[in-house]
Amino acid sequence: MKSPRAVAGIDIGGSSKGNNLVILRGAEILCNVRKETPEQMLEKCMQFDVAAVGIDAPCRWRTGEAGRQAERALAQLGISLFATPTRELALASKSGFYGWMFNGERIYDVFAPHFPLYTNAAKPIDRVCFETFPHAITCALLKNEAVSAKQKRTQRRQVLEEAGIQTISLKSIDEVDAALCALTANLLLEGSVVAHGDESGGFIVVPAQHNLALANQS
Repeated sequence: MKSPRAVAGIDIGGSSKGNNLVILRGAEILCNVRKETPEQMLEKCMQFDVAAVGIDAPCRWRTGEAGRQAERALAQLGISLFATPTRELALASKSGFYGWMFNGERIYDVFAPHFPLYTNAAKPIDRVCFETFPHAITCALLKNEAVSAKQKRTQRRQVLEEAGIQTISLKSIDEVDAALCALTANLLLEGSVVAHGDESGGFIVVPAQHNLALANQS
């Protein structure tokens, strides 16, 4: 039996926290690193022959007043998330909040020549990177209970454990989130995902096993 292809997930943080990379093959964690440069993370993905990379950051900036279609679609399903501004508004902000989005932009810029951005094309995929969102992943996969932001540390680990992924080596919520992104990359290769959005605003990819009626931010 052919071994499953390796997949990766990247949780994006600000400049001080840094990014987290988790690489899976099936349910096995092959690599778990943090605070490496985008180039170093790309090197790790090439080393393990990764096929798909899920990234927890916007793949596109907003281009109009209405916002990104992908974010509106998730909001209609009861999933709240940060609204992505235009790049110009983010640059003009003095708060520093959008630093993680610029870090995500750099990740996409480094990865895209080797892992083209997901386009929802109905054709075989060699390598691909895509945007995903750990809260939406949890809403899709958590069984038999409402998803709560207050319980995210427990519930997100539960989703991984139910997928057969041992979480004892994942020491922080950021590492857990990176693993959730990698799990979704596995599901993408299997064709078990739903892509919300459009070409101009980019797609947010989430698992197809939707339990979104139980989504709850309380």
